[in-house]
This record gives sequence, C-alpha cells and structure tokens, in this order.
Amino acid sequence: MFKKILIANRGEIACRVIKTARRMGIATVAVYSDADARALFVQMADEAVHIGPAPAAESYLIADKIIAACKQTGAEAVHPGYGFLSERASFVEALAAENIEFIGPPAGAIAAMGDKIESKKLAKAAGVNVVPGFVGEIEDTDHAVRISAEIGYPVMMKASAGGGGKGMRLAYSEKDVREGFEATKREGLNSFGDDRVFIEKFILDPRHIEIQVLGDKHGNVLYFNERECSIQRRHQKVVEEAPSPFVTPEMRRKMGEQAVALSQAVGYHSAGTVELIVSGADTTGESFYFLEMNTRLQVEHPVTEAITGVDLVELMIRVAAGEKLEMTQDDVKIDGWSIETRIYAEDPYRGFLPSTGRLVRYATPVEAWDGGIRGVAQENGGGVRIDSGVQEGGEVSIFYDPMIAKLVTWGKTRDQAADLQVEALDRVVLEGLGHNVDFLSALMQHPRFRSGNMTTGFIAEEYPEGFEGAAASEDMKRAVAAWIAGAECTERARAGRISERINGAPSPGSSWTVKLDGEIYTVELGDGGATVDGNWIAGTWDWQPGMRLSTITADDAEYGVQLQRDGAWWKLTTHGRKYRGMALPSRLATHAAHMIEKVPPDTSKMLLCPMPGLLVKLHVGEGDAVEAGQPLATVEAMKMENILRAEKAGTVDTINASEGETLVVDAVILELE
Repeated sequence: MFKKILIANRGEIACRVIKTARRMGIATVAVYSDADARALFVQMADEAVHIGPAPAAESYLIADKIIAACKQTGAEAVHPGYGFLSERASFVEALAAENIEFIGPPAGAIAAMGDKIESKKLAKAAGVNVVPGFVGEIEDTDHAVRISAEIGYPVMMKASAGGGGKGMRLAYSEKDVREGFEATKREGLNSFGDDRVFIEKFILDPRHIEIQVLGDKHGNVLYFNERECSIQRRHQKVVEEAPSPFVTPEMRRKMGEQAVALSQAVGYHSAGTVELIVSGADTTGESFYFLEMNTRLQVEHPVTEAITGVDLVELMIRVAAGEKLEMTQDDVKIDGWSIETRIYAEDPYRGFLPSTGRLVRYATPVEAWDGGIRGVAQENGGGVRIDSGVQEGGEVSIFYDPMIAKLVTWGKTRDQAADLQVEALDRVVLEGLGHNVDFLSALMQHPRFRSGNMTTGFIAEEYPEGFEGAAASEDMKRAVAAWIAGAECTERARAGRISERINGAPSPGSSWTVKLDGEIYTVELGDGGATVDGNWIAGTWDWQPGMRLSTITADDAEYGVQLQRDGAWWKLTTHGRKYRGMALPSRLATHAAHMIEKVPPDTSKMLLCPMPGLLVKLHVGEGDAVEAGQPLATVEAMKMENILRAEKAGTVDTINASEGETLVVDAVILELE
C-alpha cells in the first residue's frame, strides 16, 4: 500500500480523497494555486505545494508541475479527482515515465473513452446500444446543417472531448444549428483544447441513467448498480439518486452487463461510469443507449456508496496499489435510497446566474463527511452527509466550478431520503453570495419529483418562467405571518428591557398586523401558538434576537427557519421559499398606508451584466434596431458562454463596454432608446 499520495485537484473532491486516505493511514499532499492558498483542502492535507497562478491553465492543468510536486514530496501515487487532468491520457503516461502510480484507469482506456466519437464506435463493437448519429469529422456549419437534417430534429451538438455540461447545444431547427455550432466548437476548444464536434439524435422524454463500474488489474470488473441523474439544468446535473425509480431489476442487469462488457473491451480498471440515455416514453425499458464513459470518479459517487456500503475512493486506491477485488457481483446489493443535491454559487432568483464572492456565513447541519459513507445517522434511521470544500470566510472564485457542497441523504425509502433533504437544506446557512439552496428544496418537495416521473427537461418544463420559490400553501403563509409577528414582539420586548426606562418596559402587545408578500394577516399571539385570521396555529420556537437559524414547530410539523432583520422588514426563509414581511401593532397598522415606499431606479432600458465575466462578443452596434429575443452580447463566466438577449424591441443608443473587457455584476453593457 502507498505511504503517501498527492491529490491533483482542489475543493470538495480533494477534501473527500484526503478523508479516506487519512482513514487508511496514507499521508496526503495537496497542490494549490494562488486563489486556493487558504482553502480548506490545503489545511487538511499533511503537506501542500504551491503550483502557480489562479487560472487552471497555469496551475492545475500543468502536468509537469504536478509531477514536480510528487518528486519534491516523495508522493508515490496521484489521485486526480474529477475534472482537470483526471481524463488526460498523456498525464497518465507522464506519471508512468517517472514511476508514479495513477489512481485511475490505464492511459489506453482514457484515450479510447475520452474521444466521444471513437468511444461510440468501440461501444457499438462491444455490443452496447448506441444513439443514432454522425460519428465522423464535421467540416463546418453547412456540413453540420446537412447532417442534422439527415438525422432528423431535434439533435444534440456535443464537443468531442467535452463533459460536465460544457460544449453542448440542443438544436430544434437549422437556425439553432447555425447559431450554436460555432459556440459549441469554441467551448470545446476553451475548456478541453479540442474543437471537434459530433451530432446525435436527441431522445424525446429522455432520462439520464448511469452505471457505476469498478475493475481491478486482474481482469475483474463489477457494476455497482445505477444512478438517476435526470434533474439537470443546461445539461449540468443538479440532483442525483440511487437507485433509479424507473429502472427495473431486469433493465439494471442488462445495463450493468453492457457497461462491464465495454469496460473489459478497453482493459479498464479503477472506477468509471457508463452514461446512458433512456427513453422515458418506452415502458418496456429496452430503449437505453450509450452516451459516453467517464473514466474517473463522478461527482455523484456518494449516492452509490450510501446504498452499497462501499467506499469507492478506497477501492480506487487499493486497485491502483495492485490489490484484487475481494467482492463479486453477487456481493453488490441495494440497501435503502440515497439522494444528492449540488449546492452551487448561482442565483435561481436571477435566472441561475453564477455568483462569486466571500462566504460571510457558512454552516451546515453536520460536519463535512462525518459519520461514514452514509453520514450522521438520524433517529428515524436515515443519514445526512455533507461533502464540502469550503469554510466560512472562504471565497468562491470566478476561476473554478461554482459548486460549494454536495448534500447527500440516505433513508430506508425514497420519500424518507427526500424528506431528509428538505430538513437539511433548511439548516444550510449561506451568506455573501447567491446560492441555489431554496431551489433544491423546492425540487425535493415537487409532486412530480416525488412521483419519480422525471426527464432531463424537468426544470425547463416545471419552471418555464424562472424560479420564484417553492410553492406555499395558505396554512404555510399563515404560519410565517405568526412567526414574523412573534419575532417582532420578542425583539421589541427585549429592546424595552435593556432601555433602562424608569417605569419599566412597555408591553409590545399581542395583537399584530402582518404585511407578507403583498397580503395582510391579522395575528393574535397567545400561549402555545397564535391565531391568524381566525385560524389557531399551535407551535413552539427557540428563536431569540440575533439568532440566524432556529427550529420552529407549527401544528406538529418541524421547520428549520432562517430569520433576518432588514430595516423595518423581516426576511424569513424556510422550505425553499423566501418571505418578506413587516409586523406592526394593530393599533398602528392603519398609519402604515401613509408611509412612502422608495421606488427602485428603472433599468429596463439597460443591458446589465448578470455575473462577473468576460465580454466575449458584442452582437450589435450603436444605432442598430433590435427585436425581443435577439442576441446582444456574449459573456463568458465559469467556463460557460452566456448569450444575453433583448427583453424588448428598441434601438441601441449607447455601447458602454468593449469586447475583451472583464465586467462586474450589474455593469451596464449597453443602453436602448
């Protein structure tokens, strides 16, 4: 067994590998860029080596710097995590030349599966179902248009070396192909150094299912069941679960055997994932097709660990050290259900735009990856696990992926795992940047998600107008009104007690009028609860002034509630929804109508940069007439190109920014007449 390994990665996955290595008695080495000098993974590792500036192309993607760090520290092996150099065959070969072991698959398998065009040919030869499409070189946009017409719309354009949702465009028409083909090539070149694109048929009502495989160097390959990854946004996974509510035992066996056959065909060892697309419209479960093979550990591997009881990182390390797998396919079981949600630095209330900045506050329900692969056990037999790579005071940078943490729950049933997600998400405290915690909670509560009726179009179909918070019943709104009245009463009572008034503190009273998101509620506070518009709500809470997070009960249901003062208003968040309310003593409420509210400035005629990023292209000039929906500018952020479109028709009056300029949030790019 290795005595010391180096992790050629950062953030959450570096922390994850360090945890297992530490448990195995293996020393760890971290490598870090300027931006990560104070990062959590650097603090956790036994040693750390600085490898360059913040941009990944000048640090984490330079193989020579990783190898030099191994030599400097005496690391015998390298775990690549995911992303960066994890699927670069030349890196594996360079390590081998220096007698450094790669904790991953052989270079030949990476090369074969890393090229999406070649991998489809190999999959077909191995007897794996493949999606109809064009698997040759595409010359130019006109060629792409001809191919798309032959396959039949809709089609998906993909960068050959792509992954992680980058370098992908869905086209429903020739117009979409002409608009997206060059952008797909550019994203492939910028993110992966390869601008080749292939085109394939887009499967209607698609579900994204993947099979986890793991093999040793002695020819043994096992499949560890499936994961459902259909909840996606812009082809980036948001929610993953294991097992899938759609897959039958027979379907699981067929998928698993095909995944093993493909792995054996390329001499695969270590962990890998065979991704499949399944037609949700096919009730027979026969219509599943090979998409690609990821020759690395997946972001969503914890849900497989939770239902199988296996530490995949440990097995990767043991396989790399030459050990033979001790288990057989019959030993791989399914125990319970696990769900993973990805907490991202992106704002769902602003179209999921990336957010960067400092984590002014950051707290989670449990310590990161505490209590084993199923996390910390709950009284009801479930578990919660946090895989995180950040800490309070840290920074989410524009240079890297915006993922903050992965929240993993395990329960005896799917509903229990989802309920634990809602409870845990209520207790994730994040301040300083936009995040998607509310959105994840809303997904977990959504009736369609609970039914298991999902496709990769779920988010677009269920939130066509964007996200405004989880649905709230009238009972929920009345409870929130009671909590806001209770908070106001408690804070006023406290203020009265500390004012040292000669005649004692004035009573704030029990009758309140609450203005909540445009609605008015009459609240009468009482012992053990409150009456709201004539409805009695029994409940208790532990909130005191200054507390950010509290636990509140309402009619025997328990809620994690985050409460903040915002001037005269209160901001309250629970169960995936933000509320804004004001509570006034009922005797004063009639005067509130005479208060003048400050009206925000009108920015409807301006194109504002929605995120920190690089202005790649201006599509219009001063004096140009534009129509609603027309592209105005392209901004690159978090390695993704974002096309900003006109919300209304007009004429470009002023251009305020230049191509190649780095912009901050809300920078004015142009103004319309």
